[in-house]
Amino acid sequence: MAITLQRVARRSATVLREALYPTTCMMCDERVQEDGALCPACWADTPFLTGACCDMCGTGLPGQDDGVARCDDCLTFARPWDEGRAALAYGGGARRLVLALKHGDRTELAKGAARWMHRSARDILTPETLLVPVPVHRWRLLRRRYNQAALLARQLARLTGGTCAMMALTRHRATLSQDHRSVPDRFANIAGSIRCTAGATVAGRHVALVDDVMTSGATLAACADALRQGGASRISVLVLARVAKDR
Repeated sequence: MAITLQRVARRSATVLREALYPTTCMMCDERVQEDGALCPACWADTPFLTGACCDMCGTGLPGQDDGVARCDDCLTFARPWDEGRAALAYGGGARRLVLALKHGDRTELAKGAARWMHRSARDILTPETLLVPVPVHRWRLLRRRYNQAALLARQLARLTGGTCAMMALTRHRATLSQDHRSVPDRFANIAGSIRCTAGATVAGRHVALVDDVMTSGATLAACADALRQGGASRISVLVLARVAKDR
């Protein structure tokens, strides 16, 4: 009898909580079944990357998934990492989600977004993988109050059971925005601005470098170069969204 009453009380509490604080879609006010989910309309507008994808940057490729393949960009530019994965193509609902996380103070989005990233990279992540976020300069961090890459890396570490090294990389020089720059300008703008933090324990480790968006890959390349100098034995790149074509 006591057990039955306890169950009734728990169910009543759940119903009341759902009535007061309904579980809604990550991107709109529609009701959903679980926290961190999308409603059918937002799901349809969010371009998840499935099927054939580039093994180095995660961008979608035409045709069937027939094993390891690389996109034209990754065949053209040498990437200083070993493999890469992306959860979404940057567009539609994915673009809105990234901008909300990055500029809209929607830090709670990192939890659901990290689940998608973990799903796309489950073939390469293990509890021994060290999660390292792409760093932001201290002045930008002061203005924005958080680093969205660090939020994603922390959530990924919880999913993998691994370690998140929040300060493994340092952006010691402030750089201009990468937006609307050509590919060569992006690489020139970021060159020499990122280094491995003194005392960072990346030597001999499999490091997963985490960021919200990959466009040209210039920032990720600078981070990967710093990690190589720090002794990382294997570097994977994990991004929430991949811009399909560089501008």
